[in-house]
Amino acid sequence: MEIVAVEINKPEDVNIILGYSHFIKTVEDMNEIIKTTIPGCEYAIVFSEASGDKLIRYEGNNKELIDCGIENIKKISAGHTFMILLRNAFPINILPQLKMTQELGTIFAATANPIKVILAKTENTNAVIGVADGYSPVGVETDKDKDKRRKFLRDIGYKS
Repeated sequence: MEIVAVEINKPEDVNIILGYSHFIKTVEDMNEIIKTTIPGCEYAIVFSEASGDKLIRYEGNNKELIDCGIENIKKISAGHTFMILLRNAFPINILPQLKMTQELGTIFAATANPIKVILAKTENTNAVIGVADGYSPVGVETDKDKDKRRKFLRDIGYKS
């Protein structure tokens, strides 16, 4: 077995959600969640089937995001792994609904940061064992940083 890190390539204005789900109906269930929860966003859902036809299944409304998701899920090459790419929306908008998806097992990451997927490569598939999300901290926030954080959350409408 070999441990590798695979860099996810995505447009800068896109958030991703990476996770594990066990069933082919994942793409349709998640598609319904996104359409009914954040109808104005652009998105793609890709799912790496682990048995049967072993295809990459996908749904979405933006070809650029669909193509990006397919290329990334090919690089990961781990069965039952899904990736959602969102533009004009944040993961926080759909995480509670996604977590209630019957077949969803794990969410590894929900981020707009640069991300690397840590894989264990085996003889017939890869396994996602974690993610490296963004960067390491460079300090501890000051009172000025706290004010900036609080203002930002109110400016984007997540706090009043």
